[in-house]
Amino acid sequence: MRKFFSLIGKMLAGLVTFFQVAILLLFIVIGVVALSGQQRVVPDSGALVLSPAGRLTEQLDGNTLDRVFSAYQGVADTQALVRNVIESLQRAASDDRIEAVVLDLNGFAGGSMAQLQRVGAAIDDFKESGKPVIASGNGFTQGQYYLAARADEIYMHDLGSVFIEGFSYYRAFLKDAIDNLAIDVNVFRVGEYKSFVEPYLRNDMSDDDKSAAADWLDALWLAYRIDVESARELAPGALDVYVDTSGELLAAADGNTAVLAFQAGLVDELVSHQQFEDYMIGLVGESVDAPGFYEGIHYLSYLSATSPAKVSDSDASIAVLVASGNIVDGVAPPGTVGGESLADLVLRATTDESIAGVVLQVDSPGGSMFASEVIFDQIEYLQASGKPFVVSMSGVAASGGYSISMLADEIWAQDTTITGSIGVGAVVPTFQRSLAKLGINVNGFGTTKLAGQFDPTRELGPDAKRLLRLSVDSAYDIFVSKVADTRGMSYERADSLARGRVWIGSTAYELGLVDKIGSLDDAVASAAALAGLKEDGYKVRHLGMELTPAEQFILRLAGGMMKISAALNLPHSEPSALDQAARMIEAQVQQMSVWNDPRSLYLNCDCSVR
Repeated sequence: MRKFFSLIGKMLAGLVTFFQVAILLLFIVIGVVALSGQQRVVPDSGALVLSPAGRLTEQLDGNTLDRVFSAYQGVADTQALVRNVIESLQRAASDDRIEAVVLDLNGFAGGSMAQLQRVGAAIDDFKESGKPVIASGNGFTQGQYYLAARADEIYMHDLGSVFIEGFSYYRAFLKDAIDNLAIDVNVFRVGEYKSFVEPYLRNDMSDDDKSAAADWLDALWLAYRIDVESARELAPGALDVYVDTSGELLAAADGNTAVLAFQAGLVDELVSHQQFEDYMIGLVGESVDAPGFYEGIHYLSYLSATSPAKVSDSDASIAVLVASGNIVDGVAPPGTVGGESLADLVLRATTDESIAGVVLQVDSPGGSMFASEVIFDQIEYLQASGKPFVVSMSGVAASGGYSISMLADEIWAQDTTITGSIGVGAVVPTFQRSLAKLGINVNGFGTTKLAGQFDPTRELGPDAKRLLRLSVDSAYDIFVSKVADTRGMSYERADSLARGRVWIGSTAYELGLVDKIGSLDDAVASAAALAGLKEDGYKVRHLGMELTPAEQFILRLAGGMMKISAALNLPHSEPSALDQAARMIEAQVQQMSVWNDPRSLYLNCDCSVR
């Protein structure tokens, strides 16, 4: 009987593998067909189609196949590199073949406020060329509309809507679930604002976390509102009115969300798909290969078919390294910051004689303290070489993300960067009560008083708790002392800015936690100046970020899948309410999977915004 069921199991496993391979091959065939219709040569006259699929990111994560599956299923889990979007706009501005930019945002899933502002600034820079920017969408979510607002004209389908709701900060609190599962989560922290441990201790948000989060969350919404109202020439406060009185405004528009957006001045015209195609044909011409459609080229195809507008002849370069994602111990794929992985990149930049300076772009909420220290040590070695080291903070550079930044000769942040969260926490779960419910009892003895006190199948011992408490206190003291030393302030001053509190970039600048407000380009230019290089006397090298041809193919394949799902009217961009709830819980649980610090000490900020 066992052999029979074993045979059945093997047959089922084989069938599953067969269907997985078959489906993957089908996806690839569909993707090749989709991509074959994309222009591989820049047309003599046409539009640059800026249609980023998924969320903006500073670094593509390592799971490229998931992007293809997600795109085919219409789930906006694909990613768009910020630098690709910006670079395509920069090249197109001086390219006479590109007559306009079309913001096709149907598959776009947003990004951090800092990332949106960088792309928005690049759109503004493109408009200085005198070429028009046209936005088109079936409707616009909040992130989509931020970019659309920068366009000269916004066209939306007459059944669409502009959905803007403001920013929110919600997390799944797991205390009751942990109690029901009879798990003991032992938490040690320094800093009343160090809130990443709260979901394991509480069923709601603490007052300290609420008060601190209100400051930076309100600052994000203010920045969004000001930017959009300015771009659309709306009256100050118009977006607040649109959001807060949406029910009354929609009733006055007879329930028609498209008319509401038009009446509020958020869109310029309501059109069908073909009406928009006809308008663009009149603007840039009709496609030679696809009659009835305007002539255009996808921004990724455009990048692959063109060269940078300006490349220095100098051998000197400024290296740009990216620290994106949670910081973990050891080696990690892109999208996660491995302590050893990033330290190796820093070492490469240090020993490469053609590299005159280094910029570290940080987009990380932190993580392992040990991994952060490994990176910190390697940065010290870099600075000892005499090469300037500059940090550019993206959407978030908090806790461990701040720790790996603070040695910089200059720290650049954006007004809407989320930073700070200088504090330490330790989380050690034990499962003796859950095992007891299953009738499993652990018993035995050790050779010393401490032996077995850290065993997760037993209650955390008193000596173990004391060791962890002392370690956390010491780790906090080390963190704050380094902040004081690197930022040139007293320990007391650094401590008053720490305690785990999160700061928005503009406030962090006023407090002395960052040096300057500006973009990645500003940070690169500053590093070059510190290295004594002239404005046109260096190249920019992205270490560890170059995509292989296979990765570029998969990225374009994911974009093709997103276009197919949209054409077939498959659901996309916004997950269902149930999906959102499941993802919130999954994200909280998955957070524990990256906790691999050898001492269980974490510099982490749970400061995600929706």
